[in-house]
Amino acid sequence: MIEIKNVKKVYKTGNVEFEALHGVSFKVEDGEFVAIMGPSGSGKSTLMHIIGALDTPTSGQYFLDGKDVSKLTDEELADIRRQKIGFVFQSFNLLPRTTVLRNVMLPLIYAGIPHEQRRPLAEKALLAAGFDETHFEHKSNELSGGQIQRVAIARALVNDPVLILADEPTGNLDTKTGDIVLGTFQRLNKEHGRTIILITHEPDVAEYADRIVFIRDGDIVSDSKTHKKKIVHPQK
Repeated sequence: MIEIKNVKKVYKTGNVEFEALHGVSFKVEDGEFVAIMGPSGSGKSTLMHIIGALDTPTSGQYFLDGKDVSKLTDEELADIRRQKIGFVFQSFNLLPRTTVLRNVMLPLIYAGIPHEQRRPLAEKALLAAGFDETHFEHKSNELSGGQIQRVAIARALVNDPVLILADEPTGNLDTKTGDIVLGTFQRLNKEHGRTIILITHEPDVAEYADRIVFIRDGDIVSDSKTHKKKIVHPQK
């Protein structure tokens, strides 16, 4: 599904150049759950922006679902983000005084999905994200942090993207709630076949994925299967 081939990213400020990525290469197969891990300043955020079609590489190629994203225009990148990628961020980014269903339906409105199809699609995404249907009409400012993040996951799912890209999704959550959210990603991967890339600087979080790609100083220094993978079982 994803192929990164010798990707470099150079930032210029005046006459000063900084190379954030030094020609990284790796693949993510359809249906994988991969964590990209690295300390602050490692280049993982730059790599996340390229994978998320939020930026393009200075050189090298990036293929997503068979399409070369590397040289697309801003408008074409926006189409890729809307059609193929679901984003989950640390900061949730929900509308606070808007119902759960309305928050999840918003991407469908922007995508021009007919009105009568929006609610069924939003409900399906919320259930897939493990959200309690008794809270569908609650406003997002009436929910716990874990519930809010599961709404954000549902919103990422609702357009049926080929990739879920989660950037530090447990950063604003306590450990127990974070475990629940990470378990949601695991079930989406195993039960629904979703391809998930998780960006994190925390080893404990990365261990919920099947594979960890470690980046440091703009280079991939290791790429291995998770040896002691953490499993979150569904709550009773």
